[in-house]
Amino acid sequence: MPEQNPLPFPAPEPGTAPASPQSAPTPDGAASQASPGAGTAAPADPPGTDAMPPAAPPGTGASPASPLPARPQPPARRPVWARLLGWLADPWLELKLEPTDRPLAHDDPRPICYVLEDYGLSNALILDKACRQAGLPSPLVPLPGDPLGRKRAYLALSRRNAAPLIPDQRPAARTHSDSLARLLQAHRADPALDVRLVPVSIFVGRAPDRHSGWFSVLFSENWAIVGRFRRLLAILLNGRDTQVRFAAPVSLRETVAEGLPPERTVRKLQRVLRAHFRRIRAAVIGPDLSTRRLLVNKVLAAETVRETIADQARRDGGKPAEAWRKAHAYAWEIAADYSHPVVRSASFVLTPIWNRIYRGVLVHHLEKLKEAAPGHEVVYVPCHRSHMDYLLLSYLLYERGIVPPHIAAGINLNLPVVGTILRKGGAFFMRRSFRGNPLYSAVFTEYVAQLVSGGYSLEYFIEGGRSRTGRLLQPKGGMIAMTVRAYLRQPIRPVLFQPVYIGYEKLMEGNSYLDELSGKPKEKESIWSLLWGIPKVLRSNYGQVVVNFGEPVRLDEVLAERAPDWDGRPVSEDEKPSWLAGTVEALAQKIQVNVNGAADVNPINLLALALLSTPKHAMGEGDLLAQIWLSKTLLAELPYSDRCTVTPHSPEEIIAHGEEIGVLNRIPHPLGDVLSVDGDKAVLLSYFRNNVVHLFTTSSWIACCFQHNRRMSRRTLARLGRTLYPFLQAELFLPWSEDEFAVRVEHIADVFVREGLLLQEGEDEDRVLHRNQGQSDEVFRLRAIGHTLQQAFERYYIAISVLVKNGPGTLGAAELESLCQLAAQRLSLLYAPAAPEFFDRSLFRGFIQKLRELRLVWPDQNSKLLFDDRLDVWAKDAKLILGRELRHTIERVSPEAARSEPEAAPAD
Repeated sequence: MPEQNPLPFPAPEPGTAPASPQSAPTPDGAASQASPGAGTAAPADPPGTDAMPPAAPPGTGASPASPLPARPQPPARRPVWARLLGWLADPWLELKLEPTDRPLAHDDPRPICYVLEDYGLSNALILDKACRQAGLPSPLVPLPGDPLGRKRAYLALSRRNAAPLIPDQRPAARTHSDSLARLLQAHRADPALDVRLVPVSIFVGRAPDRHSGWFSVLFSENWAIVGRFRRLLAILLNGRDTQVRFAAPVSLRETVAEGLPPERTVRKLQRVLRAHFRRIRAAVIGPDLSTRRLLVNKVLAAETVRETIADQARRDGGKPAEAWRKAHAYAWEIAADYSHPVVRSASFVLTPIWNRIYRGVLVHHLEKLKEAAPGHEVVYVPCHRSHMDYLLLSYLLYERGIVPPHIAAGINLNLPVVGTILRKGGAFFMRRSFRGNPLYSAVFTEYVAQLVSGGYSLEYFIEGGRSRTGRLLQPKGGMIAMTVRAYLRQPIRPVLFQPVYIGYEKLMEGNSYLDELSGKPKEKESIWSLLWGIPKVLRSNYGQVVVNFGEPVRLDEVLAERAPDWDGRPVSEDEKPSWLAGTVEALAQKIQVNVNGAADVNPINLLALALLSTPKHAMGEGDLLAQIWLSKTLLAELPYSDRCTVTPHSPEEIIAHGEEIGVLNRIPHPLGDVLSVDGDKAVLLSYFRNNVVHLFTTSSWIACCFQHNRRMSRRTLARLGRTLYPFLQAELFLPWSEDEFAVRVEHIADVFVREGLLLQEGEDEDRVLHRNQGQSDEVFRLRAIGHTLQQAFERYYIAISVLVKNGPGTLGAAELESLCQLAAQRLSLLYAPAAPEFFDRSLFRGFIQKLRELRLVWPDQNSKLLFDDRLDVWAKDAKLILGRELRHTIERVSPEAARSEPEAAPAD
């Protein structure tokens, strides 16, 4: 016999709407007064629920067609404790009953039993007050004969049990509501008994709107199961906005008459009741966004995780249940717990903070994202400069009507209180390394896959950590690989990577970065250091912040280029396509290129570019104005990209702004004021120079060629540019090909000639460029422009010099990195102090890797680097850029492996 649904509240047909806003038929079969946020129709039944039966005939009390007038109820004595607590709670509760008319037939003598979603003293008191207000029997008075055996007339559904998810473990014995089973059994034992079951939904504070108070939002109704204390606070704050929804009654006699086995009957009735409560809750407060609770079960039920759990149990020699608990702990540690009230509460807190510490937050190109995002799984991939990055981005998206993403955060941020707030704001936590822990790796990978397949937007930082030098770091492909594999497993929703550039004028972490760059170890994050730092932050002026959304990177386009043989079919976790690693690397590089393409040039960037080009980090005011104007002219003449933005302020306004936020010092002088920066501030300014150094690559390259050369033909300028460009491209994530770079060199050279920085002789291909004689203003400005790349070429020459000095087959790549770092450190100590990135080991690593890609060096069977005469040719070209004295100094300080091994620095 097919099962019949005993609850007469079918979902409406798609697209239907109530006849009237004031008396619309609800899914429960009773009129409902329209209210904001409740929606016009409840969502359809979830898959697996039974079909709804037609309305019961008149006289049964189960007709959903229209509410019937209520019958007078005889007074009943409630327990003393209920009367006392009800009296205490009355001032804090103001109930709104739906439907507005009484839902039960006045001429129906059958007893009523109410069913709630969960137990709780507050729910019992609210239900009792609602029944008295509606003229219904009290739920605190027992049914005739007390079939429930608990001296009351209500019951609640039991919570689901997670035990069936544990491998090889039997579920708990109680899988349903005992009270409901007892009530159904009483109907089987007594043919005259016919109790009407009335589902009642209670909401203390509904989904808040944007104008709700802060505490009201925090304690408003949601999908989470809360404790007694939080429920008490919710009633105190939101009790006057309590909604109680009565559903149409169900005859348990008719349910029993269906003839199903007892256990099947109670399971079916309880399942349908849960589906009903879910529909009503979704209609009133919105969908369930508690991803932590929902996704953890999906993660643990995935086949790959189950297999890893079994492997872990075999390795540990324990029971599968123990391995499952470990996996569950990992999933609980990882998973976000998104909460709308917390997100809205955070927006209340952050708005005055941003207004206090920043002079505004500018956003560019967000509308282009809104046009491209529909139908895509969006992955935000911003640069990582500060802990403010994820707060700013999530806040801006939320304020502009976009759901904040789930953010991958380091486990070091899972601090007391702070970690909970971040988790409820959408952060999920990851350990720094998965090595040696396959169970954690499987759980985390599956969690990311569930987010991707579920359509949740993501945010992660592919640099792996905050940049301490201001440059983009070489990307780490772990999270990108997980995202790509998740898409390949279920290639349904196309993935769109959205690069985001975040530009600051002053960093909150500036002092800690300064300490780390000077050699001090990174301080571990703690709740106390955070609390102690808040007053200082609130007293500071951090200038303006700019958030630019770059050109999106579409995964399907990259796959079409890197994996043309892939036919679009799902790729299982066990398969390892040969093109996967190359695709991940290409994606990572393209993302970084597009982040740089969305750079913003703010006043502090321009001040840093100019002032750090001088030995004492000082300039006369007139020279500084001219240099800022030249930098803006170069950016305007040949824009880097259509997503790049430049401050509209004049050079005079830029200098005034630098003084206002404490970056510049003005030294009055009769011959003209001098503007300078102190030693520590100069190191921090190098951070902001490095933010935009890639935008001046072409102009800096031309200027460098004339630092130690009076004359150079355009042909030689283009040839040297093509030779060195691959190394600059790898280091600075530049977007052009060698031919495109050569075209830009020609264009900027024309600008230099027009501005008088260079002079030109000859025509066509024989044109020769030369700079002015002596120490003219034009030579000074040209030297300032070239300074930004000068140290990069010095690093390159150090690596070549160390290689040549030690000879082929002597050094491995790691040894070469260490020796180059030592040489750079010594050069900085003996001569002018260099920028912090000058002896950054990762930059030497990238240069050596590019040498290997170009086959200028290659490893032998012992992993030692070999090279031939082509490296000498490359070194000769470097002599055209670097001065003789500097080349001699580098060659002299370049160490040999045999003499330097005892002093070699340990690996990072």
